[in-house]
Amino acid sequence: MDDSAFMRKLVSEVVESSGEFRVVGTARDGQDALKQVATLNPDLVTLDVDMPGLDGLAALEFLMRDHPRPVVMLSAGGSDGGADATLRALERGAVDFVRKPSGAISLDLDLVQEQLLQALRAAATVQVTSHPLLASGHTPAPPRAVPAQIPLAGAPARVVCIAASTGGPAALAQLLPALPAWNDTAVLIVQHMPPGFTGSFARRLDAASALTVHEATDGAPLRAGHAYVAPGGLHLRVQGPREVPRLVLSNDPSVWGVRPAADPLFHSAASVYGAQAVGLVLTGMGRDGAEGLRAIRTAGGRGIVQDHASAIVPGMPDAARQLAGADAVASLQDLAAVVVAQVDALQQRPPLQESA
Repeated sequence: MDDSAFMRKLVSEVVESSGEFRVVGTARDGQDALKQVATLNPDLVTLDVDMPGLDGLAALEFLMRDHPRPVVMLSAGGSDGGADATLRALERGAVDFVRKPSGAISLDLDLVQEQLLQALRAAATVQVTSHPLLASGHTPAPPRAVPAQIPLAGAPARVVCIAASTGGPAALAQLLPALPAWNDTAVLIVQHMPPGFTGSFARRLDAASALTVHEATDGAPLRAGHAYVAPGGLHLRVQGPREVPRLVLSNDPSVWGVRPAADPLFHSAASVYGAQAVGLVLTGMGRDGAEGLRAIRTAGGRGIVQDHASAIVPGMPDAARQLAGADAVASLQDLAAVVVAQVDALQQRPPLQESA
């Protein structure tokens, strides 16, 4: 769905080029898109973020509320590279996004042909239901009031490590605001996301959360009550000793085809925090986080996975559960309470039972 006839033709040609997909209709704007979807009932939808009248984000909200199905967004960029609009789309249930290589009218769309086809292939495996926030008439939480100066917290006694990929931005937008600002626990997040997006993603989470959310920086001290998002293109690890832990970023080779990957973070947390670590694997394709969750549980920590039914793409949580097992399996709606319960259980442990 695009307001340019030329771009609609170009996108259609790219989509049909592999022989895997057939374009059943195109639309010139958001209102037309909603009519086309209601009439043609397509399996997949591509939506341009920038359209006249009802734009792509507004059209996405109506689609996910009234005619939920997998949606891949196309973005022309903008002052922030399109990061904010893209993240808003992902929070509202879009499966993936593809940036046009040279603005609204991209004659070189073939440069992202394979990326678009891969996004559509992933979307084709997704079972989408009405978005939990939009179905109830609610949009993501409004920004919270942030104090002018945030008190410097101490080193955390424990950590919660979270892995997410496809469907992760929407899941994290629901999970993070429901977590407390612990005075003895830090949160570390790996969301598979390219460079240029994770800073905006962290700011959006911060605005809605009691936790103070940052994009992680190399060498920064780890603080209780804070959450850290791995920057796009860099692996994130935590380095001890536990009394003065620090964040370490690296451009080491990708793991499972992605960087950042969750496994390096989970392994480092198992090494530094042992039985005082909690690992959580959310929705996503592939098996990133499975081996790391096993390392955390082997070290005496707790493992949580999102259940199959509520995951947009259940590959990662299913793989983690099969390889590592889990102390808890929960729906997205219940995950915050489960995470809090697992952290509370760790807080009950006498210090002598902690792993080094």
